[in-house]
Order: sequence, then C-alpha cells, then structure tokens
Amino acid sequence: MCIKVLVFGMTDNPGGMESCVMNYYRNIDNKQVHFDFLCNWEHMVYEDEVKSNGSVVYTIPQKSSDFKAYKKAMHDFFSQHAKDYDVLWYNTCTLANIDYLMYAKKYGIKKRIIHAHNSGNETSKLRGILHYINKTRLKKYATDYWSCSMSASNYFYNNKIIMSHRHHVINNAIQVKQYAYNEHVRNDMREELGLKDKYVIGHVGRFQYQKNHEFLIDIFNEYLKLDSDAFLMLVGQGENEGVIRDKVKELGIQDNVMFMGVRSDVHKLMQVMDVFLLPSRFEGLPLVLVEAQAAGLKCFTSKDVVSDECNVTQSVRFISLDSGAKVWADNILSFKEDTEFISRDDYAYKVTQAGFDINAETDKIKKYLNE
Repeated sequence: MCIKVLVFGMTDNPGGMESCVMNYYRNIDNKQVHFDFLCNWEHMVYEDEVKSNGSVVYTIPQKSSDFKAYKKAMHDFFSQHAKDYDVLWYNTCTLANIDYLMYAKKYGIKKRIIHAHNSGNETSKLRGILHYINKTRLKKYATDYWSCSMSASNYFYNNKIIMSHRHHVINNAIQVKQYAYNEHVRNDMREELGLKDKYVIGHVGRFQYQKNHEFLIDIFNEYLKLDSDAFLMLVGQGENEGVIRDKVKELGIQDNVMFMGVRSDVHKLMQVMDVFLLPSRFEGLPLVLVEAQAAGLKCFTSKDVVSDECNVTQSVRFISLDSGAKVWADNILSFKEDTEFISRDDYAYKVTQAGFDINAETDKIKKYLNE
C-alpha cells in the first residue's frame, strides 16, 4: 500500500529545511510513499521537479498577507483534500503558527508530524511568545515529533514528548558521494572562477537575520588584515543581501567578496573553498555544515548556538559570538598555518559512518511514516 503524505514547509528559497525535505523526497520510492505539497509561496522552490515526478503543489495565501483569504483557503483545502492523505508532514523552524496541524486534525488526517528544523527563531517578540504558547498546546494536535537535533527538540518539545516513542531525531542526511572531495573539480572550478592560488573562505546561507552576515563580513574584514589575498565566497540570496552588499562597499573590500547568488552546484563550490564559516545567531543542526564536512572543509561556527551534534568529523571549531570578529579571524589564520591538518579525502567516509548518508537514513523515514 502506498502512503500518501502532504508536505508543508517548503518556501521559495533553497535553504537547509527545503534541501532536507528534497533529499528524502528524491530517495524514497514514490510507489511506496507519494508526496504532495501545500505551500503559501507563489513559486515553491523545486516545484518543477516535484511536479514532473507526479506530485501536486497546492498554494494558499500567507496568513500575514491576507488573514481572511488565508482562513477561507485553509478551510476549503482541508475540507476537500484531507481525506486524500494518511500523513501531514509539517516542517518548520518555529511554532508561531500551528494552524496546519489543527486543520489536519479537524478534517481527519490521522498522522500529523511536526518536524523541528531549528533550535531558536526569535526574530520578533511576538513570534517568540507564540512559539512558547503553542509549545504547551502541541500535544493536542500533533501525533509524531521529529527534529533535526536534540537542541531543536529541546526548543520545540517538553520532556514528556522527548522521552516518548513518538519522538525521533531525523538526521539532515545528504548525498555524501556528491560532496566528497575531488581534486580535479577543485582545480577546474578555481580556474573558472579566477581563484587558482587564492585562499577562499566560504559561506552558504540565505541572507537573513539568522545567518548573521553582518558579523560574517566583520570577520572577513579582520581576516583580510592578516591575509590580504583571501576571498570570501557567499552563496545564497535573501532579504538582507542589499544591506550586506552596501556594508562590503563601505569597508572597501568588494574586490575580495564574491556574491554567487543561488546555485545548483554548491557541491562543486565547496571543493573551491578552503574553510567554511557559519556564525549563525541560531540553528538546529545545519545541513550545510554536514555538506561542508563531507567536502573535507574545516568549519568555524557559533559556540552554544550550533549543536555539538553537527561535529561529525571533529573538524568543526566552535567560537563564541561574543568573542569578537578578530578572534574568529585569528582562528581561521591559525588553521591555515597548521600543517598537520588531515587530508580532505577522508571526510566523506566519516560523514557516512556518522549516519548522515541519505541512502541509509531514508529507511528510517519510511519506518517512522509507517508507525
């Protein structure tokens, strides 16, 4: 029997949550599990791909843009389509809005999964208040509780839920072989990008408050004072991109900063990089750090913010955001000067052994969907 799953949580941006969903989508046999998507963006990322595979994408208005239209669309959709689905898989970074779980229960979807993808999301006081209110109500509407890490579980769920058999940590698994270090790809891409002999600090992430690009630029500015021939490669897009571009110009470092936009070849760009930088204000277990480690990159990220669970190859260095940009820059330079660093060739194997290979992890998802 084929399980029919309605997925919510995809946006218009190919971020970590979206990549996690798609990694599992691409690796589950659609004869065993059929996925359709409900979203509130005009153009859902990967929409063409999922439609070509036989999935349906339903679109409703955003709650914040037109509340009356949103409520009507929610009622119309669930009253008409809830009977078609065995499972709601609700992916989110916050509990500020749990309406999808409530409507799914009201209209009869029996299995209702909440999947936590972050360990904090206090982008506004109101969202923070709503998150903590809904945390106390969650058990009334959800039946299953997934997360990308234990830190995300602690942010979303109470101890009773975490200790229950309905709680599961779902590794942000990847196609490890795609990211495995490849010297030929590195050389070809560096030649193409004009970075043949340069030291490249990399970052992949949406330009938004969470990713802390302002501080990232401060770090790179300090690093340039130590190593004036370095480059910063920024992959992604987002609402704060203009502000960051302006800051780069104000500092006079625009010749050393590369804005790459959204790319479909992130796995190749990671071969180009020498280190990876992720000074986030909050995270769950960042998929991008797993990808960077599979590519053999030394990673620098936020202490007491990013979960220790992400350090699957012991190549992640955690630094406090309070320590200042110069400390981060000094750490990156000390790594560059460390001649004892192990070859990048070993890291894809380590990521696989740690349980982050999508081929192995997909079986767990299928099992949990059948519970």
